[in-house]
Amino acid sequence: MAGGRTHSHQIVVSPEEELALRRRADALGVTIPRLLVESALTPAVQTLPERRANAAALLSAMGLLGAVSRNINQIAKATNASGEVSEDLSATLAAVRRIGDRMNQHAEDLMR
Repeated sequence: MAGGRTHSHQIVVSPEEELALRRRADALGVTIPRLLVESALTPAVQTLPERRANAAALLSAMGLLGAVSRNINQIAKATNASGEVSEDLSATLAAVRRIGDRMNQHAEDLMR
């Protein structure tokens, strides 16, 4: 079979997994082997360690957001007391935007 597939793999699944695979393959109009190969080779597929790393990065970004929130609270308190806007405000708001962007990216990565 020139140019064709030359390797095979055997897997064992539970009855529940077989039913889920059959339903998914039938819904897509493909065989279970094709479903497994195409699913596994899709670039968006993430391994458990990759998902864990993305979750850890999201939690880290959330921690940063908490720290920046405290900074904003301090700036607001000083602004209310003095009536003057701190020079730190624009840098702090830029940090909030960057952290928000990071959180969105990590959340999107987890959804893949």
